[in-house]
Amino acid sequence: MANRIVKVGIIGCGGIANGKHMPSLAKLPNVQMVAFCDIIVERAEAARAKYGTPDAKVYEDYKELLADESIEVVHVCTPNRSHSFITVDALDAGKHVMCEKPMAINSAEARKMLDAQKRSGKKLTIGYQSRQSMGAQYLKQEAVDGTFGDIYYAKATALRRRAVPTWGVFLNEYEQGGGPLIDIGTHSLDLTLWIMDNYKPKYCVGTTYHKLNKDTNQGNAWGNWDPEKFTVEDSAFGFVVMENGATINLESAWALNMLDVREATTLICGTKAGGDLYDGVRINGIRNNAQYLLKPNLNPQGAAFYEGANPGDPASMEAAQWINAIVNDTDPCVLPEQAYTVTRILEGIYESAKTGQPYYFD
Repeated sequence: MANRIVKVGIIGCGGIANGKHMPSLAKLPNVQMVAFCDIIVERAEAARAKYGTPDAKVYEDYKELLADESIEVVHVCTPNRSHSFITVDALDAGKHVMCEKPMAINSAEARKMLDAQKRSGKKLTIGYQSRQSMGAQYLKQEAVDGTFGDIYYAKATALRRRAVPTWGVFLNEYEQGGGPLIDIGTHSLDLTLWIMDNYKPKYCVGTTYHKLNKDTNQGNAWGNWDPEKFTVEDSAFGFVVMENGATINLESAWALNMLDVREATTLICGTKAGGDLYDGVRINGIRNNAQYLLKPNLNPQGAAFYEGANPGDPASMEAAQWINAIVNDTDPCVLPEQAYTVTRILEGIYESAKTGQPYYFD
């Protein structure tokens, strides 16, 4: 089974497909990318030339790609607004689906994806590759082993000083559904919920800011943005209370006047110990009436990892475990129900920011 060839179609051949999905899939010996689709056909042609099989096809209409019965797996790498309907169509066409994060622009659209997955019986996962870092894997195992006890406080952090993405449709609220909260805050929130193993939010309070959108003196890492096109928030913050009383602080920003920048990271505090990913992995607690700090050496040499995957590269590990789940009929690392909860919380923070009131989950 491990040598079975898995044929993959790529829908959306832009930045995330070229930067993450296609290079990672290309490392796997049992994967063939046989179809590429993009509304800009030249991008699909370029992807086929670089990553495709000799007979790989190019499409402008994703529904034509889905009609190819030889394709077993589809990667959806399009702007956020189209995640839902493309994924639903792909599942209904009998394909397993890896959809890039976030799952959808709101919980109603994400629910359609969940329903389609259950209806089709196919696998669905969401591209939260931050779980695959060695540090995240280590911290998760410590949580599973009970090292932290009852985790009752956490901080999910995705803060940049001046690193606003100026390409694609990142600044377009209609296409993306939001800014840094739904773009990078979603990674930190997913990571935090996963390590806590807590997917039952009770209510949240959120704030969003458009304080720096109109700046012309920008100093941005990727060049100046167009203030007139910057329609999403530049920063967003949330406070989430879970049903069991645990609380999560969520911080996200593309542009914030600060020096202590961190991205796709988490801090957790439990009754027995705490941990974070601020400087590698750090675990702290009390032992023999004295404070201790543990910093494990995560040198990957000698460890067993998926064939073709670089353990220092979360993207390649994500692709490897996903294809492994397809071949061996196991659950992928990121379950769609987990990603659905992430989307619900993001939606709640945005809604609270609009109304100025707490948002209560049903």
